[in-house]
Parts: sequence; C-alpha cells; structure tokens
Amino acid sequence: MAHDDDSQALDRAYQPSPGLGVAVSDPVQNPGLPPHRERMTDKDPRAEKAAVRTVYTLFYLSLAGSIWAVAAYMLFPIESGALIDIRQNNLFIGLGIALALLALGIGAIHWSKALMSDKEHIEHRHPTRGKDSTREAAIKAFADANEESGFGRRTMIRNSLFAALVASIIPGVTLFRGLAPHSTPDDPEAGDPVVLLKQTMWEKGQRLVRDPDGTPIRAADVTLGSAFHVIPEDLAQLSHSDGYLEEKAKAIVLMMRLRPEQLIEAEDRKDWSYDGIVAYSKVCTHVGCPVALYEQQTHHLLCPCHQSQFDVTDHAKVIFGPAARPLPQLPITVDDEGYLVARSDFHEPVGPSFWERH
Repeated sequence: MAHDDDSQALDRAYQPSPGLGVAVSDPVQNPGLPPHRERMTDKDPRAEKAAVRTVYTLFYLSLAGSIWAVAAYMLFPIESGALIDIRQNNLFIGLGIALALLALGIGAIHWSKALMSDKEHIEHRHPTRGKDSTREAAIKAFADANEESGFGRRTMIRNSLFAALVASIIPGVTLFRGLAPHSTPDDPEAGDPVVLLKQTMWEKGQRLVRDPDGTPIRAADVTLGSAFHVIPEDLAQLSHSDGYLEEKAKAIVLMMRLRPEQLIEAEDRKDWSYDGIVAYSKVCTHVGCPVALYEQQTHHLLCPCHQSQFDVTDHAKVIFGPAARPLPQLPITVDDEGYLVARSDFHEPVGPSFWERH
C-alpha cells in the first residue's frame, strides 16, 4: 500500500503546474508576407514621371557640382598666395564636391525607393553548380534586374547617372594638378623639385626665431631636453601674399638640446651643433609630414603620419618606419649677442625622397 502511495506521489510531482507552458507538437505556422502596399508611383503614372524627372535632375545637379568644383579651382588659384583666394578656393571647391556627391547619393536612393521594383520575393537556397542552366539563370537574373530597375528603359536616368559618375571623378583629378610644381617660360627650372627643395630661406647669419611669433632665441635660454619650433627670422616678416606658406613649408626646423657627450657626430659635422644644441628639418623624408613629436627620454623624433622615427643623437638617422633617409641637419652657431644663427642653408634638399634628388 505504501508503494502505491509513493508511485501516485511521483506521478503528481511530474504533472505540469497550472500556468506553465506545455510543449506543443504542432509546428509554428509561417505567417507569410504582409499584404503588399503599392507606392504612389505604382498607382499614378504622373507620380512615376515626376519621380523620373526628380532622379535625373539630381544626377544632372551632381554633374553641375563637379563642373563647378573644377571651375572654382581655376577661378580662385591657390598658387596666387592671397589669403582671400585660398579661402575661396577651399570654400567653393568643397561646396562643388559636396553638391556632386550629395545629389548623386540622394538621386540613387530616390530611384531605388520610388521607381525600382517593389515586389517581395523569396530566393530559395540551392546548390551552386557551374552548369549551363546555372549560367542561363544568371543571365536571366541580370535581365530581370534590368527590367525591374528600368535601367534599360529610362534613358534619361541612365545617361544622367553615367554623366554624374564620370564627372564626380574630375574634381579629384583636377586638385592633384595643384600638387605639381609649375614651370614658366621665364623660369623653366621652377618645376624642378631639386631646385625648389634644395634652397630655403636659411643663410649664413640668419637668426633662429620661434614659430610663429618670430622671437629670437638665445642659446642660454635653450634648456637641456627642451625642443623649439623654429623658422628663419626673415620668414617671420613675410606676408601670405609674398609666399609665406611656400617658404615656411621648406624652412621649418625643430631644435633640441642634449648633453654634448650624447651626440654622435661625424668629423665634418662637429661644428654643425652648438653646445649640444642641434637643429633638423621638420619635413619628414617619407611624404613630407611635419615631424613634430620629440621623445625627451629616448631622443627620438616621431612623424605622426606614418610612424617614422629618427634618432636625434645620431644625425637624425631613420630607426623605424618608411622614411628612406635621415632628416637634413641645419648647421648652427651663435652670434656676438649670444643668439642662435644658421651657418648656412641645408646641404641637401629637404622633404620627401624622390628619384630626381641625385
């Protein structure tokens, strides 16, 4: 009798409690797709034509933006050096490129939402096999996509899209033209990078001054471990219209002070430093970024663009990164008043390495 009571108790223990979920043997039914809701462009031919006009108008607007960016590059030449031209150059070229890309993107989105096929469909998975039937199905898929998008039928949209896409590349190509040096009939060597980069505003007796305020620097004011951003004294007197930016891009220097015994100096360069003070070009020999990060403990200069590192204690030679040669050193000394001055210009072209250097 006790055994029967125990069996009944176990049976009651395994009965599901009221309110708890019970496993159901029936599978979950597929609810299917919701009812298709037609767009206005599907129901009204006038709305469809208006959408077509909107799309190709946006594409042509993109084309106009690209053309304007090229025109602005020519109308406001950055080579003039005038601050107003530089600002207008940046403003109007930027507006043109922004209009070109924005109109192109909005036009493509509006085309896909308002005109392309809006029918829901299911793609069944199947094994991928390279049979003729598979190739025929792929061709049919392209044909169906062409039919659903209207790409083949709507010539205005197609042609305006092609024109906008081709034109969107032109502003970028045009801007690259400004990176090349320009020679003139009166000065055929103006386009020679060796001539342009070998000569800077540094010359014998030129004082080293702080960038950008132009304050001369006494050797006694340069403390151990300090670093100064330096330009030639005459450069601080130039205006933007006189080529200030172009000259500064070549003449910028970073000056540091170490203990004299820490410097490893070649015999022909022992007089290029002064009491542990050394000066090197800030223009990275990789692609010309400013080498402006000085690690006081390791005496390394770091280029933030591509992580090239230079050893200040050993002629700024490359110890890491893609730079191909050391930073050019500026020979320095002091004048009668104790101010730091240049002994001469750099003895080699500044800036990135390039095959014409030699």
